[in-house]
Amino acid sequence: MKSPAVVKRIFDALDRHHPGADTELVYRNPFELLVATMLSAQSTDARVNLVTPALFARFPDAKAIAGADTGELEILIHATGFFRQKSKSLIGMSSLLLSEHKGTVPASMDALTALPGVGRKTANVVLGHALGVPGLPVDRHVLRVSNRIGLVRSEDPVKVEAELCSMLPPARWTRASDTLILHGRRICRPAPLCPRCNVRNDCDYFRTGGATKLIKKGASKAKRARR
Repeated sequence: MKSPAVVKRIFDALDRHHPGADTELVYRNPFELLVATMLSAQSTDARVNLVTPALFARFPDAKAIAGADTGELEILIHATGFFRQKSKSLIGMSSLLLSEHKGTVPASMDALTALPGVGRKTANVVLGHALGVPGLPVDRHVLRVSNRIGLVRSEDPVKVEAELCSMLPPARWTRASDTLILHGRRICRPAPLCPRCNVRNDCDYFRTGGATKLIKKGASKAKRARR
């Protein structure tokens, strides 16, 4: 495990690497962020941002989506993938939001995860970015980067969330997630760009030669393909 001083140094370095880190989803209020985050499952933020303007122009709030025609909703969100299940979840989420919370997005993990289609990651995104409640969303990028660096040793999102939260003050949770996500998208990709990383001196993956092994593996695979 990393010492508190090293953990602070790592996240300070990530902050410098990705200044102004924030969610890349475009939203104007907590409800829009909740919907956008639900749509981002198995999709990209960029694709969701292409879909949501027309979606919110037609269905601007929980009441509108709860009463939406399923076929029309599916057409609007089709590009995000898994549109049938997402449509069902959006209508169910909006209906429960109306009946239990008068259409207002609740600022509580338990209340949010009780909504159809809303898991801890989605709830943490909304809490941390739109409702001012500390939250640390864990997605595939957070899992990959935090394990590679050596901050955690787990692929369980709930366990990783708890471990990362225990290392940092609550005020830093959301930004920590944002920087890990951006680092995973831009630098610490499945094929990482280690020479560009200013965390590499504290990174277990880099220290143990993981990048070199990956490069050799790729070269070997390319050589076999040429035969």
